[in-house]
Amino acid sequence: MTIQPRDASEDAALPPVAAAPAPVPVEGQRCGLVAIVGKPNVGKSTLLNALVGQKISITSRKAQTTRHRITGIRTQGAAQYVFVDTPGFQTIHGTALNKSLNKTVVGAVSDVDLVLFVVEAGSFTPADAKVLALLKPGIPVLLVANKLDNVHRRGDIAPWLQSMQERHAFTEFVPMSAKQPKDIERLLGICEKYLPEQPWWHAEDELTDRSEKFLASEMVREKLFRLTGDELPYTSTVVIDKFEEEAGRTSKRMLRIAATIVVEREGHKAMVIGDKGEKLKRIGTETRVELEKLLDAKVFIELWVKVRSGWADDEARVRSFGYE
Repeated sequence: MTIQPRDASEDAALPPVAAAPAPVPVEGQRCGLVAIVGKPNVGKSTLLNALVGQKISITSRKAQTTRHRITGIRTQGAAQYVFVDTPGFQTIHGTALNKSLNKTVVGAVSDVDLVLFVVEAGSFTPADAKVLALLKPGIPVLLVANKLDNVHRRGDIAPWLQSMQERHAFTEFVPMSAKQPKDIERLLGICEKYLPEQPWWHAEDELTDRSEKFLASEMVREKLFRLTGDELPYTSTVVIDKFEEEAGRTSKRMLRIAATIVVEREGHKAMVIGDKGEKLKRIGTETRVELEKLLDAKVFIELWVKVRSGWADDEARVRSFGYE
């Protein structure tokens, strides 16, 4: 089994970089791939960030916030968990973008050691069923019943779990809230049992195999979605035009980033820019603050907005924007 290699075209990796020396094998180590799957907006990215212990996957209330296979790494004790967050499987819109995202989901569950099937506790919809149907036999699947804190009648959970067992041969049930540290530790303990005994694939302090350039584009997109809410269609995306580290500095790193927000209509462009440019300025400011914490660097960021009508249904353009 292999990990997807980091794209050599990306400029810099989240320290420590993927090119760090290979870990020295130690007897008793466990390591494996754990896919996190589910329909949009069930809390997969929040769960990944909690499992890793640091934010590496963006979140918002907008469906399809996650668009790429995001790898998060957690090393604890003798175990190294390599978590793979996936886009929510989309069953409504058949655009080229959504077909690409769904392809990412299918690929992520094809060669893993464990699957975390995430649903909202007490709920099971046709969209959940579509994702469940993707899971292949022979791979253990944990039913992660997330957002348990939103269930007011806890007595309803037991019969619901019984009904879920009739839908699929889940290995274990894990009712929980991704916002509760004790639930995260419990889930990690359960996952560890399913990791093969083998040497770690990554250095002990690695958190992700995604580059800083990729994380920057994701952070802009998160702030874009959070600050525009439901007004802006999910088809907006972000392209990094420049990602440069200033050479010769002996103190704190300095990064200069230029990014383009791509929308489909002139009206969307005006929405992103806002009155006198205030909305775009706020997106940039919040992105900068978050990136400076994440990358431990001084960040200068410039944002532009361009209209590319129909890009989400153009396969060539979807690929040109970095989607598989």
